[in-house]
Amino acid sequence: MTKKLFILPFLFIAGLLVLAGGSCESDQTITHSSGSIIDTGNSIAPVTVEAGLQPVIEKISQGQMEQAKQLLEQEKDSESFEQLKLLLRQYDQLQEFREQEKERAYQEQLDDLNGFRKQAAAKEIVDVNDIDEIMLAVVRAREFAAEEQKEQLLTEPFVQKVLLQMQQKADEDEQQGKWLDAYIHNYYWLMALYEDSPEYKDKGEELTELATIELLLKDSSCGETAVERYEGIEPDMFSKALKLLGSSYVTVVDFEEMAEQGLQRCRLLGRVLEQTNEDLAWKASKEAVKEWASGMEDIQTRTEQADMEDTPMKMETLEGIFEDVLALNSVTLELPEEVIIAQFTEASFAALDPYTMLVWPWNVKDFEKSMTQQFTGIGVEISKATGVLKVASLLPDTPAYKAGLDADDEIVAVDGEPTKDMTIYCAVDKITGPKGTKVTLTIRRPSTGQTKDFTITRDRIVVDPLRGWTRDTAGQWEYMIDPANGIGYIRLMQFTENSAPDIDAVLKGLEKEGLTGLVLDLRFNTGGYLQAAADVVDLFVEEGVIVKSNPRHGFANYEIAHRSGTHPNYPLVVLINSSSASASEIVAGALQDSEHQRAILVGERSYGKGSVQVITSYTGSGSQMKYTMAYYHLPSDQRVESRYQMEKQGRKDWGIAPDVEVKMSSNEIRNMIDIQRDNDVLFQNGHGDGDGQVKRHVLEETLQADPQLSIGMMIVRSRLAAAGKTLVLKDPFEQSPETVNAQP
Repeated sequence: MTKKLFILPFLFIAGLLVLAGGSCESDQTITHSSGSIIDTGNSIAPVTVEAGLQPVIEKISQGQMEQAKQLLEQEKDSESFEQLKLLLRQYDQLQEFREQEKERAYQEQLDDLNGFRKQAAAKEIVDVNDIDEIMLAVVRAREFAAEEQKEQLLTEPFVQKVLLQMQQKADEDEQQGKWLDAYIHNYYWLMALYEDSPEYKDKGEELTELATIELLLKDSSCGETAVERYEGIEPDMFSKALKLLGSSYVTVVDFEEMAEQGLQRCRLLGRVLEQTNEDLAWKASKEAVKEWASGMEDIQTRTEQADMEDTPMKMETLEGIFEDVLALNSVTLELPEEVIIAQFTEASFAALDPYTMLVWPWNVKDFEKSMTQQFTGIGVEISKATGVLKVASLLPDTPAYKAGLDADDEIVAVDGEPTKDMTIYCAVDKITGPKGTKVTLTIRRPSTGQTKDFTITRDRIVVDPLRGWTRDTAGQWEYMIDPANGIGYIRLMQFTENSAPDIDAVLKGLEKEGLTGLVLDLRFNTGGYLQAAADVVDLFVEEGVIVKSNPRHGFANYEIAHRSGTHPNYPLVVLINSSSASASEIVAGALQDSEHQRAILVGERSYGKGSVQVITSYTGSGSQMKYTMAYYHLPSDQRVESRYQMEKQGRKDWGIAPDVEVKMSSNEIRNMIDIQRDNDVLFQNGHGDGDGQVKRHVLEETLQADPQLSIGMMIVRSRLAAAGKTLVLKDPFEQSPETVNAQP
C-alpha cells in the first residue's frame, strides 16, 4: 500500500490553468545605533528600534493605527518619528479613499435598484429576466451599506415583491426538476442575503446535490459518456475504504451519520430519475422508481430501529445497509451497480468531512494533476470571461509559447470543432492530451484580424506557482516591489515540491540587491504539500517546531526548523484571506506563532482547513482513497480549528486570524484581481509593437487597488523607519515621490 500526504488545493487544474474568480490537505535583523528590543507577543519578531518607538511599532503591528498616532504626538520629533507620521497619514488617506469608494458603490447600487423599480412600475410586474440583476444590486448594496441600512433594504416593498416572485419561480423550477435553476435564481441569493439561515442553507445544498446527481448521470458535452465515468468501480472499494477509516481516520468514525447521508443520496437519486428521466443515460420506469422509494423507506426504518439500541453503529451494520441498497437496485431501478456504489459512497464519506473521498479510476489522472501542477498540454492560461475563448496568458518555454501563440489570441476552434458553445472545462479537456500528440488550434489575432491554424505538439508542462508583483519588459518576474527601500514581494499560488527551493533562490537574488523587508502573499493559495509548507517556514526560522500533526493512533509527527539556510531576520509581512487554506495556514500560523513571532499577518481570517489527509491506493483497481488522518497544531501546540467543525457549532473562529484585519469589498477584490492579472500576463516579445496593448500598472496604482498589500507594505516600511532607515516614500494618491529628511 502506497501513501502520500497532502494538503490538497481547492482548485481543479485539468491540463491548463483556468482563470477563476477559491481546502486543502497534507503529505506528511535591522539594527540601529541606539534603541531597544521589542517583543510584542504574537505581533512581531524582535527588532532593534529607536528609543521611544517600541510602543508605536507594537500598535501598528496590531492594526491600532489611531493609538499609534496618539503615541507619536507625545514624543519628540526625529527623522524616524516623522517618517512614521507620514506613513500613518498615508494610511488615513487610504482609509478615506476606501470610504468614499464604498459610499459611491452604495449609491450606484441604489440607482440601479431605482431603475428596476421604475421599469417594474411601468409594466406592473417584475421582468423575470431582471431578477438576477436586481438581486445582485441588493446584495451589493447591503455589502456597502451602513449597519442600520442593511435590514431596511430587505424590508423595502419592491425588494419584498421580487423575493416573493423569485420564490414562486423557484418552486415551479423544482417541481419541473430544474434543480440548478431553482438554486442559481433563488436560493443562491437567499443564502447570500440570509447567511445565518439554516433553512436556506439546507435547501440550497439539497438542490445542488440533486443537480450534481443529474449531471453525473448524463453524457458530458465534451464527449465523455456516463458509462465511461463509472467504469472500474467495484463494491470491494467501499469495503476496503471502511476498514481503512475504522483504523486510521482522525476520530472515531460515525457510521450512523455515514449511513444516513448515503441513504439520503439514494433517495435523491430516485427524485432525479423520476423528474429528469428522459435526459439521463439510464432510464427507469415510474413504477420502478416508486418501488425504489418504498424500499428505501423500509431500509431507513430498519436502520432507525437498530439505532434505538442506543449503541454506536458498527462498521458491519453500515456494510449491510450498503448491500441492501445494491440488492434493492437490482430488483427495482436496475441501474448499473457502479452508479449506486458511487452515489452511496460519495455521500457517506462526505458525512465525515469535505476532504475524505474515494477517487474513482476515471478521475485519478486529473486529481494528480491538481496536486503536482504537472500535466501534458501546450502551456497556456485560457479564459472565457467575455464569452469568447481566449489565451489569457502564456507559460514560458512551453509548446504554445514556442509555436507563436500570444496572449489575447482568440481560440476559434480546437481540432476543427468550434469553441463558440464549448465550456472552458471542455476546452481544457480537448486541448490537453498525451505527450507527443498534436492539437490544432484555429487562432484569430484581434490586433491583425487574421485567422490561422497552429498545430502544436503537446509536452509535459510544469506550472511555476511563484510570481512577483509584475513582469518586466522581457517578461521576467519583478520581485523587488519597492527598489528605493529594498522591499521584496513574493506571491505563492500553491505549495509544490519546488516551492521552498524556488523561494530560496529568489530571496538570495533579492538579498544581493539589498533586500530590507519582504511581503509574502498567500492569498488565494489553497494548499499543496505539507512538506513544502514546512520547508518554506524553515527558510525564515532558525529552530523549533514548525507544525505538529496529531493522528488518532500512534505518535505525533513534527516538522522541525533547521538553522542552516535560514535567511536574515528582516521585517516580514504575510498576506492571507479566506481562500488561504491548509498549507498556507501552516506557513502563516507558524510564522505568526508566539514561539517564533517571525511575521505580521495582514488580511482576513484564513479558510480553516485544520486537518491532514493521506492518499493511498489501498482500495485497489486503479482507485485512490483520500482521508483525514490527523489534525495539525502550531508550534505553541494551538490547534488550527476546522471551518467544517466550527460551522457545526455555530462558531466562526476557525483557521488563522490576522494580526491586522483588512477586509476587502467585492469591488476592491475585482479591481485588485484585474490589476494583478494585467501585471501577470506573459506576451510574446514585440506584442502590440508599442501600440499600448501591453498594459502594466505602476506600484502606486497597484497599492491603491489593493488595500491589504498597501497596509502590508506600510507595516514593513514602519519597521524599517523605526530601525533608523531613511525611506523614500511616494504617496499612492500623489504623483511625486517624497523623501523625509527631518532632523532629530
